[in-house]
Amino acid sequence: MKKLSLVICVYNEESNIIPLSKQIKETLEEYDFEAIFVDDGSTDGTRKRIMEINDSRFLMVELKRNYGQSSALQAGIDTAEGEFVVLLDGDLQNDPADIPMMLKMMEEEEWDMVAGIRANRKDGMFLRKIPSKMANYMIRKSTGTHMKDLGCTLKIFTKEIIKSIHIYGELHRYIPVLVTLEGATKITQVDVNHRPREFGKSKYNLSRTTRVMSDLILMMFFKKYLQRPMHLFGGIGIVTLGIGVLINIYMFILKLGGHDIWGKPLLLLGILLVMGGIQFITIGVIAELQMRTYYESQHKTPYRINKVVNTK
Repeated sequence: MKKLSLVICVYNEESNIIPLSKQIKETLEEYDFEAIFVDDGSTDGTRKRIMEINDSRFLMVELKRNYGQSSALQAGIDTAEGEFVVLLDGDLQNDPADIPMMLKMMEEEEWDMVAGIRANRKDGMFLRKIPSKMANYMIRKSTGTHMKDLGCTLKIFTKEIIKSIHIYGELHRYIPVLVTLEGATKITQVDVNHRPREFGKSKYNLSRTTRVMSDLILMMFFKKYLQRPMHLFGGIGIVTLGIGVLINIYMFILKLGGHDIWGKPLLLLGILLVMGGIQFITIGVIAELQMRTYYESQHKTPYRINKVVNTK
């Protein structure tokens, strides 16, 4: 088994491939490593530049089209065989020279994950830094994952931890949250070097904000109700149904008293609340069945054992 697997997702980064590969070779020469470039449907000369590396330690996973960073990362993680897996940006903003220090921390202190903090970030203030700080704050408060810089790609994991998760949609921003859901309790952060982009064009823009917020709602659900969705949907359904029933009882009493209740907004509200409550409870039952299928079909357990020790 190799010591290190580097997963590097690239999309139209032809000018960065050769300089990055040279830095990786210089930094990790003493390690048994593999560097996996995942080409996410590039339309420039990225694939050609990867093949020009001409080194058996460097692999290229070529995707059929542009699937997005999350799917590309998952393809690289699935391919990785190393004892430790490193996620690294392909735009030269992450510094491979930080990897030996992070690996040393992983081995000596037995962390599940060591993540980088871009201490002196070389990005624009209004389009990158401020939105990133706001997003990090909301994610920390909402999910309870207390990390200073969730947006830094440079991270290192044990193979067991990173292969226990599956990254869909655009959940690459929430990898620390996903690994904690899978039982990673020993996670830490360390300051790393961050460099300005020299070649190519940034793929980041403010249009991602709505996607980040949507994924945040999903992460909040995963964090609190993944194993008990009925507690969320059933609770909402019971309250909604109860209020609807009380309104309808009140309207029934008015009807018995001779009042004309047909067409009144309160009657319509009562009927809608009863129907909505029944629907929420039904959704809770279906979600509960899906969660059981999720765990049992994959032989997953709702708990994670750290280790079993014979006391004798």
